[in-house]
Amino acid sequence: MEKNLFIKTLLQAALDAGIEAAEVYTSSRDSFRAMSHNGEVDNYSVASRSGLSLRGLYKGKMGYAATEADDEEAISQLVTGVIESAELVEDEDIQEIYPGDEKYPEIDNYAPALDQVSEADKLRLLLDMEDKALHCGDERIKQVNYNMVTTNSAASRIVNTYGLALQQRDNMIVGYVSVVAKEGDRVATGSGFGCGRDFKALDADKMAKDAVEEALFYLNAAPVPSGSYRVIIDRRCMPDLLSTFASVFSADQAQKGMSLLSGKEGEKIAADCVTLMDDPHMPGGLASSPFDAEGVATKVKAVIENGTLTTLLHNLKTARKAGVKSTGNASKGGYAASIGVSPSNFYFKPGDKTLAQLMQDMGDGLVITEVSGLHAGANPVSGDFSLLAKGYTVEKGQKGRAVEQITVAGNFYALLKNIRAFGSDLEFVGSPVGSPSVDVGEMNIAGK
Repeated sequence: MEKNLFIKTLLQAALDAGIEAAEVYTSSRDSFRAMSHNGEVDNYSVASRSGLSLRGLYKGKMGYAATEADDEEAISQLVTGVIESAELVEDEDIQEIYPGDEKYPEIDNYAPALDQVSEADKLRLLLDMEDKALHCGDERIKQVNYNMVTTNSAASRIVNTYGLALQQRDNMIVGYVSVVAKEGDRVATGSGFGCGRDFKALDADKMAKDAVEEALFYLNAAPVPSGSYRVIIDRRCMPDLLSTFASVFSADQAQKGMSLLSGKEGEKIAADCVTLMDDPHMPGGLASSPFDAEGVATKVKAVIENGTLTTLLHNLKTARKAGVKSTGNASKGGYAASIGVSPSNFYFKPGDKTLAQLMQDMGDGLVITEVSGLHAGANPVSGDFSLLAKGYTVEKGQKGRAVEQITVAGNFYALLKNIRAFGSDLEFVGSPVGSPSVDVGEMNIAGK
């Protein structure tokens, strides 16, 4: 059945079955992924997937059902599925289907030219990345251990029985290369990365060069003595930490008792220099969108402004429970998923100093460039973390030697209060969560 007719028929069938209000959410995704090894493509896939969900209020409860089919049999299955799942709901919180807003921002996240790039051109980029990394002119680079190019093109729609009809499209290309350097018994890896919506902007030379330089730098890495150090967390690493603890800003988590920020709106929770933005209107942002997963118009807001928590992130359900308006942060993990809460383009507002100037101000200390073990070593509820890390020393304001095999320990809530300054080097590295480099003051380091 033609898609528009299917949606119209489905919504009418839901109303005819006694569902008070209903919504159809559709999504589709075309993806390309290729990897290479020793100059040959050894992993290649092209996939296309689409599906839809029906969400509806039945006797005051919200039911869900999903399918990849679009025939008459699917219509009855979806309607029955919504009714049956609604009857099983024990949650007493009020949920709703959103009638819509008067206007929505204009967000253009789709680059038609990217979808026209041939698979041959993508494979050429893939092999070029590997070739330039392997033949960089330094014999210490022994192999490319990971090399990938991937593209995704997606579309979504929300249509409901109140007459709301929204749609959006986006696409993206990502390139990633990782190399292995070896000198004597020492082995190190380094990576290069690029992403965007302009195929021509992905630079194989730069990605290969970044990977090679990082691997060679860390060949001579060693731990530092255990102790308390002045620390800067650089722009490539801080987003990983922020992403791990992003859930503490979710009203859903706060209302479930899983965030220490519950009831803290209007209170000082961070240093004066800290402003944390959620910006779904950012030009080119990976999570930019005119509407959220419930059809609420998105808006730009400071979650923390000059150290003060101004708002948690809400969907319709959490907002009603808190007696506020939705912040437009309803999310779905896929067309078949239930509604949750997530940030959009989430980042610390940058300052006006370069990383070099932050290092000069610090004098002696460490710059942390990478942390690992985030799933096992970080507790989003308490804020505590203890993570394996690598980076480099700073000596009299200058970049020193490479450092690895250290553990950095602290608490995210305390870190927010201890921040001294932000750099001007805000960057989003293949993620909607970004950050400039951050002077986080003193931290405990376990080393040799």
